[in-house]
Amino acid sequence: MVQFFLSSHGHLASGLKSSVGVLLGGCDRLTVFDAYVDERSLEDALNAFYQKVGRDDQVILLSDMYGGSVNSIMYTFLNRPNTTLIAGVNLALVIGLVIQDRELTREEIEDVVRQSREAIQIVELDNAEQSEGDKDLF
Repeated sequence: MVQFFLSSHGHLASGLKSSVGVLLGGCDRLTVFDAYVDERSLEDALNAFYQKVGRDDQVILLSDMYGGSVNSIMYTFLNRPNTTLIAGVNLALVIGLVIQDRELTREEIEDVVRQSREAIQIVELDNAEQSEGDKDLF
C-alpha cells in the first residue's frame, strides 16, 4: 500500500487535505503536518508516521518547497525503505498521486509530477473567442 505524508510551512498541508476531501471524499492514506504553527516538531511527526507504516508500504513524502526547512527535514528520512520525496506540491500533484490504489513505479510518479507542472498555467482571455454574452459571466 502507498502511504503519503504531506507537510508545509503553515496551513497549506491541511488546506490541501481539505481540498482532497471535497474533491475525492478524503484519503485515509494521506497524513498531513502543518509546520511552525505550534510547538509540535515535524521530525517527531515523521517518526510517529513511520511507526504506523507497514514494512512493505511505499512511502511518498510531499513538501511544499524545494530547499525549504520542511523539505530539508523530510530529506533526512530518505534513508527509510521504499521512500520517495517530492518537493513543490500543488493540488493536481496530490490528487494525481492519492487516486492511485496501488504502489507506483518511478515512471508513474514522474508522470504525475509532469502532469502537475502542466496544470500550472497563465490563463488569459482570448478576445477573438469572447462573445458579448460571455462578458456578463465575469
